[in-house]
Amino acid sequence: QVQLVESGGGSVQAGGSLRLSCAASGRTFSNYNMGWFRQAPGKEREFVAAIHWSGSFTYYVGSLKGRFTISRDNAKNTVYLQMTSLEPEDTAVYYCAVHGGTIQTLQNGGADYWGQGTQVTVSS
Repeated sequence: QVQLVESGGGSVQAGGSLRLSCAASGRTFSNYNMGWFRQAPGKEREFVAAIHWSGSFTYYVGSLKGRFTISRDNAKNTVYLQMTSLEPEDTAVYYCAVHGGTIQTLQNGGADYWGQGTQVTVSS
C-alpha cells in the first residue's frame, strides 16, 4: 500500500523557516516526479514546487522561487521543501504528490498519489 507522509509543519513567525519532509512508502519512487502543493483557507489548491525524478531539474511557482527550495533523496524515498523568509500568506496545508508521468502533468495537479497534508501557520 502506497503512503506519502508529510512532516515538519508547524507554527512560525514571519521571517522564519521550516523544512517539510514527505516520506513515501509502499514502492520505490526513484523514477517518479515529486512535488509540493498547498491550499490556504478558502482558496483552491495551488502548485508550489516540483522536482524531476533524477533530481536534476526543479520547478517553482514564480512568486516563491528564491524563498522555497525543493530537493529529494531517492535512497530514502523522500522529498523535502525548505521554506525560508516565511510570510503570513504562506499559511496553508501543504501536500506532497508524486507522478510517474510528466512534470507538466504533476504541476497541473495530475498526481498518482497524494499525502494527507501538513499544516503551516505563519504569524505576523
